[in-house]
Amino acid sequence: MLRTEMRNENTMHIDQMSIRQALEVIHKENEAVMTAIDAAMPEIEKACQLMTQALQNGGRVFYVGCGTSGRLGVLDAAECPPTYGVSPDTFIGVIAGGEKCLVRAAENAEDRAELAIADLKARNLCEKDIVVGISAAGGAAYVIGALEYASSLHAATVSLSNNPDTPISKIAQVAICADTGPEAITGSTRMKAGTAQKLILNMLSTVSMVQCGHVYENLMINLKPSNIKLKNRMIGIVQDILHTSRQDAEARLENTGWVIREAIK
Repeated sequence: MLRTEMRNENTMHIDQMSIRQALEVIHKENEAVMTAIDAAMPEIEKACQLMTQALQNGGRVFYVGCGTSGRLGVLDAAECPPTYGVSPDTFIGVIAGGEKCLVRAAENAEDRAELAIADLKARNLCEKDIVVGISAAGGAAYVIGALEYASSLHAATVSLSNNPDTPISKIAQVAICADTGPEAITGSTRMKAGTAQKLILNMLSTVSMVQCGHVYENLMINLKPSNIKLKNRMIGIVQDILHTSRQDAEARLENTGWVIREAIK
């Protein structure tokens, strides 16, 4: 049996616990997330190297998943343009069943590999790109189909699952396994498994963007002035880098079309 589908001995009687007891046992279970990520760090590093190489060669990152895993991929992809100033086509989240499944579950969509192929063909996947297939159980046909299709095009492939020796791990060039063990609520992989996936996706996108030069020191150097909050952040970044006044920082940005790289020259 998959470890993510096993019953958790520590929560066998969670239905009889007080609210505080239930909260504490769930919180305690979350400690397994960090342990699992520690163990998977060598593969996470290899995946990040592949991702960085693809981006530097003009490729795109595709996160492909179903249910919770698909939503997490879409979330990470959506947050990269405002954070790093990259095109919305640089990181692309693909969820089984389409955008409607971001807010409403359609569990049967994960069973059709041909839909993943069609979704990737529609986005013109090519050999310069990289596909990160995300599946807690590691056997979703939709994710398998995506990885097999990517492999047929000689695109780079990474799998991210929460069980060892899964079907997707046997397809991908790099297989990340964050073995978070049985969930507090049996099979509810939106919990520990999902948390581990979110943290790993954070690391992959962040470090690849750093490697591609989208961060100066630890500052978001490619921000766009799309709202008041981001304008203020940009002013603060220029102030911090140049050790100058707010007025001078804002003037520099206005004179350079709100491009931080130009403003700090």
